[in-house]
Amino acid sequence: MLNWKTYDPTWLVELATNCHPEQTWLEEALSKCTRAAQVSDAYIYFVDPSDPNEPGSEWQFEENIVMEHPTEGDLVLDILKGHRVGGVEFLQRLPG
Repeated sequence: MLNWKTYDPTWLVELATNCHPEQTWLEEALSKCTRAAQVSDAYIYFVDPSDPNEPGSEWQFEENIVMEHPTEGDLVLDILKGHRVGGVEFLQRLPG
């Protein structure tokens, strides 16, 4: 069971504006990421990942988008169908 908390995605919206200005939908999608479940130091979910890609699941993966943050390094956004952001992975924080 995930522990969902209120989340302020402002910094991600600003980063998307700088890294991918051509993808205007990304700013809006990130601005909707106002609840989050941090499952490790390296990953935060914004959408329930239960039963990924199965019928009826919220998690329907479409693509990854990489953004580079000046202090956090590379971030990988999991983009779901319908331009939803499923989560963010902080590559610099991965073990090893």
